[in-house]
Amino acid sequence: MTTTLIIVILLIAGIAVFMKQPQFGKLPSGQRLERIKLSPNYRDGEFQNLSHTPSLKEGVSMPRVLYEFFFNKSKRSRPKLPLPSQKVNLHRLAPDENVLVWFGHSSYFMQVDGIKLLVDPVFSGNASPLKFTTKAFPGSDAYTVEDFPEIDILIITHDHWDHLDYETVLKLKPKVKKVVTGLGTAEHLQTWGYDMALVEERDWNETINFGNGFTIHTTPARHFAGRTFTRNKAIWMSFVLQTPSFRIFLGGDSGYDYFFKEIGERFGPFDLAVLECGQYNVNWEYIHMLPEQVVAAAQDLKTKKLLPVHWAKFSLALHDWDEPIKRVTAEAEKQGMPILTPMIGEKVNLENPGVFKKWWEGLE
Repeated sequence: MTTTLIIVILLIAGIAVFMKQPQFGKLPSGQRLERIKLSPNYRDGEFQNLSHTPSLKEGVSMPRVLYEFFFNKSKRSRPKLPLPSQKVNLHRLAPDENVLVWFGHSSYFMQVDGIKLLVDPVFSGNASPLKFTTKAFPGSDAYTVEDFPEIDILIITHDHWDHLDYETVLKLKPKVKKVVTGLGTAEHLQTWGYDMALVEERDWNETINFGNGFTIHTTPARHFAGRTFTRNKAIWMSFVLQTPSFRIFLGGDSGYDYFFKEIGERFGPFDLAVLECGQYNVNWEYIHMLPEQVVAAAQDLKTKKLLPVHWAKFSLALHDWDEPIKRVTAEAEKQGMPILTPMIGEKVNLENPGVFKKWWEGLE
């Protein structure tokens, strides 16, 4: 009994020491916490979704989900071959090029009307505090931080490991001119040495005017946040990017909800909507859209084109690696929604994207 108790105590102490490492960031405190408490979206000690949003669907238990996640390998295939990719020299883009480059999962670069933006960059090779877990698929890490020019605006939608990567944002720090993120997330960035004068930390339904026709509106998402066992001390975001030539919706992680239609009515029609389409399951469909719901959200947003992301880099759910893109393209074709499916690193011309091959076929 004494030996067991000692082992338990040592285990707890080891976990506590491990979670003191800098990559975990910090929870909001001081003036930031006082500001958060004034948010209409913060109640009972945490941020809340607009609709009732349980982590798991009614009648589903966490032990059942964990059992399926760790032991039901038949539904979690990885690509059998390295993923194909292209490499664009981002340092040599013509100033007048309006382009988007996707890097797998939710990381993508845009040059729009001369402004360079980078969203949720993850280039460390994994999406977990444990290096040996949640590794990127072979071939998906075609780019490194060194491949990027100076970034005018770094956008972080929320603080989950597959969206806010400690190693990546540290290396990017000398290149970043401005950061846009949600309330609470900046506590991590401040802990990691970012100059808070460069950080726009906002709540839902706010507007950031950068001048010269560039505006970012902060909009809701239906999700959760947290880098440790403590949840929802920072808010999760989506964004509306308005430039002199384009109107683009940047979705972040989200379950389906009524606000997509409201955003479409207020800010649409959009030239492009970037929406998360992977890492879903019917057991947690409130916090991640199923592929068919992604197309419905795109229709609600009144977008001319849909770019599905949040797939092709990490295995975070109980589905085959290519199931999201198969389902979302099938539904888009059924509903007549134009869909962009570039391979990792492929340059997308925002004015005339063209047609992309189904490059994932044959990699099963």
